[in-house]
Amino acid sequence: MQPHDFWQDFLPPHSIDAHAPLTKAYPATLADGRQLLLPIRTLDGGERGLASLIINQASFAVTEALAADLAARLAQAKPDIVVGLPTLGLTLAASVARALGHERFVPLGNSRKFWYEDALSMPVSSVTTPDQDKRLFIDPRMLPLLSGKRVALIDDVISSGRSILAGLSLLEKCGIRPVAIGTAMLQTHKHRKMLQDYDPALAETIEACFSTPELQRGEGGKWHERPAG
Repeated sequence: MQPHDFWQDFLPPHSIDAHAPLTKAYPATLADGRQLLLPIRTLDGGERGLASLIINQASFAVTEALAADLAARLAQAKPDIVVGLPTLGLTLAASVARALGHERFVPLGNSRKFWYEDALSMPVSSVTTPDQDKRLFIDPRMLPLLSGKRVALIDDVISSGRSILAGLSLLEKCGIRPVAIGTAMLQTHKHRKMLQDYDPALAETIEACFSTPELQRGEGGKWHERPAG
């Protein structure tokens, strides 16, 4: 596959064995068995890798299918409104809100508008942008949409947990505790301890379309699931 070919179509169930040696792609599997091929990104040193999802490069059909899957999972929490994390989480959050039948969603942002308040912001970093000095903001004009409402917080991928924790901390500043957390992909389990330390009960509300493991390069340069620990 060429780089631009990823994330465009689903494969039928059982098309690829995720536990077999892999070359360039990992087959993420949805609950209904459909598989989405994700490119494997090599980490520092070249011996470890992660499956990657860039949702704003996905086809509309794939984005809508993931949003529908996640919306069905979140529906049991009965959210009144969806909050999306920037930047790629906004693509998923908007689609999930529509799938839930909502008329709008609340986007958080990294760009400070002149009417924003520094007190309503949090520093934030992620696996894909570790060296960028960014802050997470909420438009204070959006707060009436969240006050007293059942809120679902959504990001496209949860990996280290730093981005979702920044979102939770910012909402906490606003007096809001989400009823659920949603994501398309749980990328490894490294987020677990951070979220458990923050709020064990809230950590149990995470809903995801699929999860992917950390990968390790083995014989012949093929990729295998890295043993836990």
